[in-house]
Amino acid sequence: MDCAGCARSVERGVGSLPDIAACEISFPAGILEVRGAAPADEIVQRIQALGFGATPAESSDPEADDAEPPSLIPWLLGRRSSWPALAGAVLLLPGLIFHEILHWEALWIELPALVALLLAGGPVVRSGWRGLRINRELNIQALMTIAAVGAVVIGAWVEAGMVMVLFSLGEALEGFAADRARRAIRGLMTVAPDRALRLDPDGSTHEVAVDTLDPGDTIVVRPGERIPMDGVVRTGHSAVDESALTGESIPREKGEDDEVMAGAVNGEGALEVRVTRHASETTLHRMIRLMEEAQSRRAPTQRFIDRFARVYTPAVVVLAAAVAILPPLLLGAPFWNPDPDTFGWFYRSLALLVIACPCALVISVPVSVASALTNSARAGVLVKGGAHMEMLSRIRVVAFDKTGTLTEGALTVVGVESVDCHQTGTRLDDPDRVAAATHAARHHSDEPCEPCTELLAVAAAVEARSEHPVGRAVVGAARHRLPPERIPIATEHRALIGRGITAQLHGRTVTIGSPRHFGDVDERSLAAQESGKMPVLVTMDEERLGTITLSDIPRGSARRAVDRLHRMGIETILLSGDSEAAAAAVARQVGISRTEGDLLPQEKLSRVEALQAERGPVAMVGDGINDAPALAVADVGIAVGGGLGGTDQAREAAAVTLMRPDLGTLPRTLRLARATMRTIRANVAFAIGIKVAFLALVLAGMGTLWMAVLADVGATIVVTLYGLRLLRWRDREGDEKSGDRALPTGPPPSSSSFRWRPTSM
Repeated sequence: MDCAGCARSVERGVGSLPDIAACEISFPAGILEVRGAAPADEIVQRIQALGFGATPAESSDPEADDAEPPSLIPWLLGRRSSWPALAGAVLLLPGLIFHEILHWEALWIELPALVALLLAGGPVVRSGWRGLRINRELNIQALMTIAAVGAVVIGAWVEAGMVMVLFSLGEALEGFAADRARRAIRGLMTVAPDRALRLDPDGSTHEVAVDTLDPGDTIVVRPGERIPMDGVVRTGHSAVDESALTGESIPREKGEDDEVMAGAVNGEGALEVRVTRHASETTLHRMIRLMEEAQSRRAPTQRFIDRFARVYTPAVVVLAAAVAILPPLLLGAPFWNPDPDTFGWFYRSLALLVIACPCALVISVPVSVASALTNSARAGVLVKGGAHMEMLSRIRVVAFDKTGTLTEGALTVVGVESVDCHQTGTRLDDPDRVAAATHAARHHSDEPCEPCTELLAVAAAVEARSEHPVGRAVVGAARHRLPPERIPIATEHRALIGRGITAQLHGRTVTIGSPRHFGDVDERSLAAQESGKMPVLVTMDEERLGTITLSDIPRGSARRAVDRLHRMGIETILLSGDSEAAAAAVARQVGISRTEGDLLPQEKLSRVEALQAERGPVAMVGDGINDAPALAVADVGIAVGGGLGGTDQAREAAAVTLMRPDLGTLPRTLRLARATMRTIRANVAFAIGIKVAFLALVLAGMGTLWMAVLADVGATIVVTLYGLRLLRWRDREGDEKSGDRALPTGPPPSSSSFRWRPTSM
């Protein structure tokens, strides 16, 4: 398909077949989706009858689309359908030079133009006839055919040849631009390998097809290879490049128990990965399916223009007939050209047919939207269609969930305070007493506070076997902040269900639990809890060692994202199921002034509906099951964590998915949506403006047929290239390479280089 008119002809022709329930085509992606009982062979035959070719998706060759697109001249020479137009262009040179420029009249000038007309016009005439016979419609090719035949009738052979050659070359150039866009879209995600190296129980490895792997199987990913399946690292350590999936430019360190995604590129280390999903359910395949669905969902503007074009083309034919007949009939104006320098109204009506072709208008929207969707996906944001991209440009309020959206969604150690923080003493490896610390003044130096360090080490030893979020946070903090030899080994671990955990360390009983468990709820603990923090106490033989404070901390990108939204004139609000105090504490940290807490899922939905009534279009950002109702009712639902994070319910309910938990991509997406609508408006205005201008010239008798077709082709190419600019659009105010970053998972620093200052609650 060279143009959006071709796509519309295919869609209408296939849709008219019996047993077809629905038919929708994406011109930028080159994908036709048909629902119904009609067999594939019958559908392909109808497409061929319309003059096009098609291949069922399951039998297509993706490698052909992934190849590097050739430049224009090799592309034209390698495309057999372009040869007649190229030959016609050569034959037209004498007519262009001697007839149009020098105004010579000779048979040897006009005959090559007639041959060019036959060569280039054959495919155009056939396409126009097929559209009339099969679809019962006057398509663009039919308009060109009428104009060329009319030019031959009045003896304007050179101009008739120019109409057909320029139109055919213009369609070829549109096809070249469309092909490059199509390759860019299909090359958006580098296809994951179809083979994987499976590790068998006996330690041997075998190369197998990825669709034969089941969850629980183990595969080996060698250095530099692309990861074939979603999974969890069993052994090994490497930096993994996930840029094709998340847009994150910096490779992430992956080690034992870390999750990896199909399509990511392994770094310098070998990995053994336990498969967690079937091949058809990987993150990569879900992204590809979402992109294919998105390209087929037309924006409201595009749907309007498509409906307009169906009425517009027949109306143009009627208008052209009126232009040819009414002035001579009513005003006595000349019907034929009275002399070589004066155009009659029949000639002007032919030029009107040419200039009125809706190519530029029809293609202005889908190319822009497809380019924007592709750009967004490259940045790690999937938008499920042009309608959602258009709505994003109108958003006035963004409502955020708290946990897992504005915050990390997991507990983090934010404070460690030993009761001996201001004393000196011995280390914990003396079993008779708890280690003390350096002087209080060292809190404000670059040296670590020793008793607080020991407190963290003791807590990590007790929590070493815990699966509780508190235990994982404490152990994670200790591993990142302490060398392994600083963490002692505890025994006889025992969970105190709902209260804490206890273990034996050097013959002494260490217990970790909430202040309520110890009956030690003071004002500081209450204040910490009300602000969304979680204090836990650590005791040894019922003697208090200190307090470790945990919190679900805001994402590093949250404050920047909220600030940018405010600069864009977008209001923000926090809707949380947590307590009002906890929600307000997070809101203050990220810069959101309006907060509502203690909300049930249904109440979040009601708040979103109220915001829509008060403020206008609302976007809801969330990641959990409890956010799904609000995501679904919002004008645009945005799910955070479309890779291996977030929930399936949130992704399904949302119209937009952030593939990585970096909220910095949110304002970027909104700015891209606004840029897309500016591009669409500019394209539509240019397409209409150029036609109105040339229409005035034609009716005034100052425009020729070849000038009209050149203007139409030129306008089509201009709007196509202008829409394709969105493929390379960059957010000049953003595109931060900062944002959320993975914590280092390599070996902890040595004690001599260890620098960490504890903080109080």
